[in-house]
Formats: sequence, structure tokens, C-alpha cells
Amino acid sequence: MVLLDECLPTRLARSLPGHDVRTVRQMNWLGLSNGRLLDAAAGFDLFITVDKNLVKQQDLAGRRLAVVVLRAKSNKIEDLSALVPRVMILLADLQPGTVTSVP
Repeated sequence: MVLLDECLPTRLARSLPGHDVRTVRQMNWLGLSNGRLLDAAAGFDLFITVDKNLVKQQDLAGRRLAVVVLRAKSNKIEDLSALVPRVMILLADLQPGTVTSVP
């Protein structure tokens, strides 16, 4: 299962066909600090965000969750959509506890 951070547009979920995608909003986790959010997301396989500071602030070692940080010009769907093909390729090989940046 894939979790989209609250800073991402919910429409991004439709760009990941074939995957069970939920948003932080759908999970009712809005406003959780990064640490608490990662704890709550323990049942997910992947967390997608644009928050570059997350990996500096949180220790992901030992977590089952992989993290993808999207590095786009903005968090608008138009800018993020260009990164989706790379994310789809990554989904097949992500390892738990890893962080991958997608430029």
C-alpha cells in the first residue's frame, strides 16, 4: 500500500494505477508530526512526499516503510505528474527502510 503525504494533491493517487493508494487526509492523519505519521503508517509499504527534511529529521532504519521524495518545481499536479513514470518503475524494487529521491 502507498501513502501520499498531505502536501501532495490527492489527484496524484490516480496516477499510480494498479496500486492501493491512500492519502494522509483519507487516513485522518492530517497534522501529525513526521515521526508520528511514520509510526501510524507502519502498515504501508511506501510513503511519497515532497518534504526533503523528512529524511534528515527521521531515522528510517528498521522501518518496513520505504520513502520516495519527489523533487519537483512545486507540489502542483502538473509538476508532479512528470515524475510519476519514474515512481512507477521504482515501485517494483523498493526496499523497506530506504529513501529514494526522484528528480
